[in-house]
Amino acid sequence: MDEYKRIQDAIDSVIKSLSTNEYAVSTIKNQKCILNSLLKFMKEKKYTIFNEQIGIEYIYYKTNQNVEGFWGSYNRKVNCIMKPLQNILRVLDGDDLTFFIRSHIKPFECPQCFSTEYSTFQIEYKERNYADATILCNNNILHKFLAFLKERYILSSSSITPEIITEFLGRYVSNKPKYVSTVLYVLRNYLVFLHNSGFIKVDLAAVLPHVRILRNAFIPHSWDTGDVKKLLASIDRGCPKGKRDYAIFLMVTRLGLRVSDIRFLELSNLNWLRRTISLTVHKTRKPIELPILDDIGWAIIDYIKNGRPKTKCMRVFVRHRAPYDAVGDNECFYRELHRYMKVAGITPPSGIHCGLHSLRSTLARKMLETGAPLSVISETLGHTNINTTSIYLKIDLDGLKKCPLDPEEVFKI
Repeated sequence: MDEYKRIQDAIDSVIKSLSTNEYAVSTIKNQKCILNSLLKFMKEKKYTIFNEQIGIEYIYYKTNQNVEGFWGSYNRKVNCIMKPLQNILRVLDGDDLTFFIRSHIKPFECPQCFSTEYSTFQIEYKERNYADATILCNNNILHKFLAFLKERYILSSSSITPEIITEFLGRYVSNKPKYVSTVLYVLRNYLVFLHNSGFIKVDLAAVLPHVRILRNAFIPHSWDTGDVKKLLASIDRGCPKGKRDYAIFLMVTRLGLRVSDIRFLELSNLNWLRRTISLTVHKTRKPIELPILDDIGWAIIDYIKNGRPKTKCMRVFVRHRAPYDAVGDNECFYRELHRYMKVAGITPPSGIHCGLHSLRSTLARKMLETGAPLSVISETLGHTNINTTSIYLKIDLDGLKKCPLDPEEVFKI
């Protein structure tokens, strides 16, 4: 029947996309079987339009399990059915069938009473040129605030009071000062927007407390040189993914590149004649040029020639599971790092968040130990302000030992 042609076309589009992106034959076969079964189910129920609610009904029909929506973690059988349903829904909505990870939490639904200002504020983010990661982080806090308002039966922005804000902040009394300052920043940002846009008449941002977080209040974690060598040696460079991870870790360790810059690094950024890497730092929008050191150059060549999947993607480092396109915008290789640390027998210090960024700190420390000026280190790390680089002075322990204080001079009256 013609009314089911759109569904059939969407199914064909999903299968074609899976094939083009070189998914495993078994994956394509399974998804095709599930989608054909879905079409049969819809015909029996006389459903002519597919949506998430029908998908939930179909999942119950096939598995006898209730799900709340296309989010969360379920058993293997439910996941196997939900993935192709999400694929066809994306195609029907006109989206490209690119790689995506299903959210483990329920997607945010803005309360209707705040939808106008919330939507306008999202546009404001873009106009301010906020990075996607910054928007995501800020929205996580803003979503909690709007949900809290709804719980307290606050049904308009004009009804927000200082007491309500204080009650919300009370939820964070046990959090670290740095996170509390982030919460306050997001609230102040949003409340100023509401006031300037005319949604509220009172400047509520003025009642927010200030938490002063000193730039130099924290000591960056850096690695022992021996541990860095053990980490790199633990990577299996005989497999394609190992070649990729080795090149990535080497670029962080030797050049101090941020993970965001490595994610967005394109083949065109590599100038093999001049042996340089030219790029615009994703965080600061500052152009930098770094040398392609011998070990980095050979690691990248080995990956491109012997490990990188065949793909039309112009990024240097790509996914190693279909679809073979760019790694996710929020990929930080944290799991890979800790997996290799476990293989190398390296235990992270207690209470320390040990990510790839800590390898940047290690490079800064090594440069300080060799006597490199702060200006050179700042340029290498892509900092816009040399005060940011000065934080790393605190991890140059050998340098600090050369600056002993004479107690007699300090306490001389």
